Amino acid sequence: MLLPPFLLPILIGVIIVFSGIFTVKQQSAVLVERFGKFHSVKRSGLQFKIPFFDRIVGKVSLKVQQLDVNVETKTRDNVFVKLRVSVQYFVLPDAVYDAFYRLENSHDQITAYVFDTVRAEVPKMKVDDVFERKDDIALAIRRELEDAMKEYGYGIMKALVTDIDPDAQVKQAMNRINAAEREKLAAEYEGEAERIRIVAKARAEAESKRLQGQGIADQRREIAKGLEESVEVLNRVGINSQEASALIVVTQHYDTLQSMGQHANSNLIMLPNAPSAASDMLSNMVASFTASQQIGEDMKRGNGAHKAG
Repeated sequence: MLLPPFLLPILIGVIIVFSGIFTVKQQSAVLVERFGKFHSVKRSGLQFKIPFFDRIVGKVSLKVQQLDVNVETKTRDNVFVKLRVSVQYFVLPDAVYDAFYRLENSHDQITAYVFDTVRAEVPKMKVDDVFERKDDIALAIRRELEDAMKEYGYGIMKALVTDIDPDAQVKQAMNRINAAEREKLAAEYEGEAERIRIVAKARAEAESKRLQGQGIADQRREIAKGLEESVEVLNRVGINSQEASALIVVTQHYDTLQSMGQHANSNLIMLPNAPSAASDMLSNMVASFTASQQIGEDMKRGNGAHKAG
């Protein structure tokens, strides 16, 4: 079926008009040229261009984009490290023209500035400082990129140092150093604990010896009081002190033998058990005390004469 001749121009005109209508997605911008010269920037929504005269030359995303850059450089202590830097950037809404026309490849430009900044900052630091001051490195990268990329219509949202990877041998050495430091600290704690145990044990033993000595002294004091009372009782019944002492020694001698006989596992000790044995022991003790006392008096007289001379 052929169209009437008068409808053909109308149909062609409608087609031409509709060919100039287009849409732009959200967070995007379209650049339009007229006769090869920049004409306008079309924002999101329904837009129109003059057919045959206007031409869409490019689309620019206004979303935040991320570029990951891997840089290898040397630290101040001659350790090679690999850094992974993530740069989050976006096209400034009012600078779409500059972002599209003034910069051929934004990725290469940003990468070049990241390399330049990292290789200027990291060689000033030791490898340990690189880990501790990675935020300073990221801040320096962002500051450098903001100043440089703003001229080309790009804004820098954030720069992050997401990974620091030294040489494998360096990592092993760092792990060994860390392990050695922890072992040293553990040894110090163990030594301190052992010292505390030894001190506590010594104090306990000293306290035990003190109490033991105090107990022995109290025991001997009570024995002396008992002997004194026994001598007084024997004196009241007409037994003199020497006889009372001999009787007490004999009594204690036989008490000792009886006590040893009550223990089946006691060590064998040869003791005299005749009735005269206790008297002999007492005479020997008195003679020994008398001789010791005489020697002490002679030594005092000798010292006194030496000083007088």
